[in-house]
Amino acid sequence: MASYVIDPPAPVAVPVEGETALFPVRRILCVGRNYAAHRREMGGDDRDPPFFFAKPADAIVLPGADVPYPPKTGNLHHEIELVVALKGGGADLTPEAALNLVFGYAVGVDLTRRDLQNAAKDKGHPWEAGKAFDASAPISAIRKWDAAPPQGRIAVSVNGAVKQDATVADMIWNVAEIIAEASKLWTLAAGDLIYTGTPEGVGPLKPGDLVEGEVEGVGQIRFKVI
Repeated sequence: MASYVIDPPAPVAVPVEGETALFPVRRILCVGRNYAAHRREMGGDDRDPPFFFAKPADAIVLPGADVPYPPKTGNLHHEIELVVALKGGGADLTPEAALNLVFGYAVGVDLTRRDLQNAAKDKGHPWEAGKAFDASAPISAIRKWDAAPPQGRIAVSVNGAVKQDATVADMIWNVAEIIAEASKLWTLAAGDLIYTGTPEGVGPLKPGDLVEGEVEGVGQIRFKVI
């Protein structure tokens, strides 16, 4: 057995509905601007190939946990998303082969320090400070799935007021295409999570806010910002 000069980090794992075994998280990939109305909201209007950014696995916030308001920002935003959990991997996959890698789906929120992200964009700098910070990836339990990808309602409310409300079918790039495109850039593997993009209506959060979201047929997410 290998020994380490320091204690290795604890593994990150997400609960699976109806299972005692957990889903181990290898890494998190996120898709930017994958709903047409949100793309326009953020200053674009086209169907370029999807672009990706990453969050560390330990950005996950497990179901039922509160989310601490992060430091160095005055403009924290919610972005409700369908999350794909992969049970296998590969490189340069076709969309048809990509769907065979899906273990299940979850509801996620891509939290964004929008002011830091915009400052980075203006300077041509990477987005990590705006996107890949601690506790920036709340997620629901994963629902195992063996049917066609979800297409129904995706929505989030803050303190009971609906802020984002669309359908997953509105995605510019569908689940199979997203996985296939990601596999051209990385060798995907079991344990990868892909946050598939958010619809229009992103907006600010403050300490004390209650966030409640859903993806029809997949599940719900609920957390308080503290």
